[in-house]
Amino acid sequence: MDRNIRTLLSDVKAGHRLDEDEAVFLFKIRDRQVWEIAAAADEVREERAGNAVTYVRNQNINVTNLCVNSCGFCGYSKKPGDPGIYFHDKAAIQKKVALAQERKVSEICSVSGLHPDFSAQSYTDVYRWIREAAPNVHIHAGNPMEVAYAAKKSHLSTVEVLDRMKEAGLGSMCGTAAEILVDSVRDKICHQKIPTTEWVRIITEAHGLGIRTTATIMYGHCETDRDRAQHLGILRDIQDETGGFTEFVPLSFIHMNTPIFRQGKARAGATGREDLLMVAVARLFLDNFRNIQVSWVKEGIKMAQLGLIAGGNDLGGTMFEESISKGAGATNTDYLDPAEMQRVAEDLGRTLARRTTLYEPVP
Repeated sequence: MDRNIRTLLSDVKAGHRLDEDEAVFLFKIRDRQVWEIAAAADEVREERAGNAVTYVRNQNINVTNLCVNSCGFCGYSKKPGDPGIYFHDKAAIQKKVALAQERKVSEICSVSGLHPDFSAQSYTDVYRWIREAAPNVHIHAGNPMEVAYAAKKSHLSTVEVLDRMKEAGLGSMCGTAAEILVDSVRDKICHQKIPTTEWVRIITEAHGLGIRTTATIMYGHCETDRDRAQHLGILRDIQDETGGFTEFVPLSFIHMNTPIFRQGKARAGATGREDLLMVAVARLFLDNFRNIQVSWVKEGIKMAQLGLIAGGNDLGGTMFEESISKGAGATNTDYLDPAEMQRVAEDLGRTLARRTTLYEPVP
């Protein structure tokens, strides 16, 4: 592809909307021009999102690690009879919520394995238990796979499940279970998960009910640059239609304990170049997103800081409890002190600002 990278970047800053071919071209850059892409993305970030580095004070609650699916990238889920299985009941969940209240969180995030006995009622019960114990905390939970599973188990439509979840206290939904929104890749890494069209439909239904969601990508396993670009294109199209995404969160594949890596079907995660370019190209391509999060859980705080000068404007959450990345082999995933976030932001000459889940400022 005959392209002048500086002309392309100049055009984007002037308002040109990248197409998928141009995104592929940028993803393939391997020399010092990576820094030019990052610099252009950082300029766009400053114009679109300002100079504050934002974060949310949140706590994760993973209800169970039992799961009927066997995703190739997952080192977290368990099957009946496996050691280390847990399934938290109401008392255990509300104990965790009470601890979250003591930590003054504004968000509780709950995503779990697909327990064999779960139904729509199981999910709404969890949300009601959280709401009962913490009436003023935002519940950020579920994802399109959980919605589809609950609908199937309870013989309901996915819209009915979403409506019941919202009534039970769901404030916003996770845009996970997206992985790569290309079915040929999904067939290799998570063939039991819903196909791309169903993920898109459920996300769009959630937005239509006023349930805002995040948007994610999980990259660095066996997808191509073209797959990444196609994934971004789908997200941008949804955002054009609904405006319901709050943020884009690139999730770098943690490989160590995962079946697809151990079986030689995936590589050992993304490189630093790829991590940097995922943030930068996403910032340039997703012209209808204000917020792009860098994941200190997936990349570590030093790489996350570089992402903040390559188009990122958000550091995610404090977490306090993290199981999924840890199960795949990541370390130091449980908690990031806002004091460390502030050190990272100030080192870049920027300020740290606490936000809500929906990106409203917290004094």
